[in-house]
Amino acid sequence: MEKKIILITGASSGIGFDTARELAIQGHKVYGAARRIELMEPLKELGVVPVKMDVSDEKSMVDAVREIIAADGRIDVLVNNAGYGYLGALENVPLEEARRQLEVNIFGMARLTQLVLPHMRARHSGRIVNTSSIVGKAPLYLGGWYNISKYSVEAFSDSLRMEVKPFGIKVCIIEPSGIKTSWGIIAADNLEKSSEGSAYETVGKNMARNMRWAFSSKFLSPPKRVTKAIVKAVNSRCPRTRYRPGMGANTIIFLHSILPACWWDAIGRGLGKSLPIT
Repeated sequence: MEKKIILITGASSGIGFDTARELAIQGHKVYGAARRIELMEPLKELGVVPVKMDVSDEKSMVDAVREIIAADGRIDVLVNNAGYGYLGALENVPLEEARRQLEVNIFGMARLTQLVLPHMRARHSGRIVNTSSIVGKAPLYLGGWYNISKYSVEAFSDSLRMEVKPFGIKVCIIEPSGIKTSWGIIAADNLEKSSEGSAYETVGKNMARNMRWAFSSKFLSPPKRVTKAIVKAVNSRCPRTRYRPGMGANTIIFLHSILPACWWDAIGRGLGKSLPIT
């Protein structure tokens, strides 16, 4: 297998950390980018190079790309994995928070892609793997700005794919369903916080409770499912346009495409009810 120079964002924890480790074990040279590089100390033993980066900070992205090009002369693969979810009703979430979520989840991805593309185009080779979500196809109740950010990732990736194909660059999208990570617990906390004292307080608290139960249960897929999909997108000679890891991902997107809107809306609102879970 050809050794590749890979830059992956959000590599200090969760799926990003696991993916950086797996790709390094396979023999690739991996640059793991994150704000808290001290969390990547265990990865250094495998050859992962920590890079301090905040995808909402222009200078840190420019410096990181320059550092990699100076050291290796190329970037073969960019994995845009950094992102977070701040859930809540559109009426409640402050626009400052909405802008930050879009800055991290889509504009940071877009800017880093812009910085990497000239180097890939010069070699007429490259691969960009963008982490989206099934909520970029089938919106989550009270997902608000997080849904919007992932719909944007879908549109950005589809547009990019058409534009860069003539230059030998491939674009892949990862669309996970519910994955058992700390993301769900943090998102539930944010949902409860944004709903407090509002007309959505009851449904927000109920949904946050249901999310905490789901993300602590055995029903959701393990992070390894997403890592496996990203690794396939990186290594495959002819990668798929979309990978949908996680339990029920294809089914959920299919149901959203065929069900009447009122049915889908009712299913979503059901998540805001107090369910008999223990």
